[in-house]
Amino acid sequence: MKISRQSKIIELINKFNIETQEDLAERLMLDGYNVTQATVSRDIRELKLTKVALDGGKQKYIVLQNSEPGMGEKYARVLRDGFVSMDMAQNIMVVKTVPGMAMAVAAALDALHLSSIVGCIAGDDTVMCAIRTVEETIKVMEKLSKLINAE
Repeated sequence: MKISRQSKIIELINKFNIETQEDLAERLMLDGYNVTQATVSRDIRELKLTKVALDGGKQKYIVLQNSEPGMGEKYARVLRDGFVSMDMAQNIMVVKTVPGMAMAVAAALDALHLSSIVGCIAGDDTVMCAIRTVEETIKVMEKLSKLINAE
């Protein structure tokens, strides 16, 4: 439900000039989503929405683009520095890391926002990533390999 609702939020803010959380909640309710102001507020924060000024003193929500230049490179560096090896077991990708780096590598994998990755669990030197299908696991491993080996 959350993914569907957040997709609808992005669709709505791209289609309409939505100024307030209340406006957004109303539009969501019109589309069949029973939401509270707290839920809308949390979704806005998670989606990194921000307001921009329009002519006439009005504002509207937009999706905030990655505001920190170089963050992608920082995550790539964490992956390169912490990575030891990777393997797969069906749709589970297992990444071995330098001791103590699994959490950072898992955070970097999450930050890549690959829709194929359902989630990651990290120990001290191992990350397990649940991926939607075996085929997508292979593709994620190929992307990760290219990212780690790029200089």
